[in-house]
Amino acid sequence: MSIKWKGVMPAITTPFTANDELDLDLFKVNINAQLDAGVHGLVLGGTLGEASTLTREEGRKLTREAVSIVDGKIPVIMNIAEQTTKAGIHLAKTAEEDGAQGLMMLPPMRYKASDDEVVAYFKAVAQSTALPIMIYNNPVDYKLEVTLDMFAELLETCPNIQAVKESTRDTTNITRIKNRFGNKLAIMCGVDTLALESLLIGADGWVAGLVDAFPHETVAIYELQRAGRIEEALSIYRWFMPLLELDINPKLVQYIKLASKYTEIGSEYVRAPRLILEGKEREEIIAIIEQGLRSRPKLPNYKGLEVIA
Repeated sequence: MSIKWKGVMPAITTPFTANDELDLDLFKVNINAQLDAGVHGLVLGGTLGEASTLTREEGRKLTREAVSIVDGKIPVIMNIAEQTTKAGIHLAKTAEEDGAQGLMMLPPMRYKASDDEVVAYFKAVAQSTALPIMIYNNPVDYKLEVTLDMFAELLETCPNIQAVKESTRDTTNITRIKNRFGNKLAIMCGVDTLALESLLIGADGWVAGLVDAFPHETVAIYELQRAGRIEEALSIYRWFMPLLELDINPKLVQYIKLASKYTEIGSEYVRAPRLILEGKEREEIIAIIEQGLRSRPKLPNYKGLEVIA
């Protein structure tokens, strides 16, 4: 199996009904909006997907449904965020059975593992599956950093570890990765507010959040910068920034889901213990969303542009 680790890959939200059931109809609406915009892959069951609140069967149902909807057009990637190696291996196997074409993996959850333990965990899961893997490196939120030395060991022994979701918030890490590994490790920016600059200095793609509400604008930024039309990409990015900042808040799930409600490709229902926004906070986020919608730019035809080498 192979994946082109490049382009825009939405970290898809999990839609719920008012009765706290999976809303598969709305899930299809959002995925079709992503496909129409031209995204290059889907990532399920991440933070935005409220993975920690999903049952095993719900996760499998979402994977199977996404695979059916995309019908081979783009890869479906399932996130693994588990507490034990045994559980990680099990999830990798069921994801493959359900048709996922790749995995995203976090270090072990809820235990501050040593570097050796993290590497052993990644190796064990990677060696249990043929699926290509993207390591999610987010020491800001998850308190464990996957260092370049750790990646060197993983790349030496696990050929299916092929990419990193780079969320250290240190853009110089992109250059360090390129200097150390060349093209052996693809780099997917994992922080919306650093996306354009990351792409311009060597990131291969963008695992995006606000794409769940604004898919066309997100893909337009990626495609325009690839075509060397930097000023046009930058203009959209500057408009987008107040919205992109919703991605770097502890309540990013509620914020982004509310934005997707306003663009009519999602809903704001979240699963407890998360709660729907209320009061002043709700008013402030709505104001940001409404201002973005009032000033929403007219996009150029960004599909099929010639790529500047």
